[in-house]
Amino acid sequence: MDMKEIFEQGCFSPGWAEVEEKEVYVPQRKDLTTLLAELEDIKNTIDDIRARQWHLAKLMKFHNEGLSPQ
Repeated sequence: MDMKEIFEQGCFSPGWAEVEEKEVYVPQRKDLTTLLAELEDIKNTIDDIRARQWHLAKLMKFHNEGLSPQ
């Protein structure tokens, strides 16, 4: 058997090895102003989601009570 036939059968030579590159975790260091700005963005997103949730709840209430426009 030649190496191509061995490879196609799923057998690999003993010296063959696949080397995987592993990602090294590098912690991100951010200054306080950047962190505060990111926190403010998160708070604004949460407030926006709450407002949409409230609006959808009101629409569902009107729909369930039959007060939705035809």
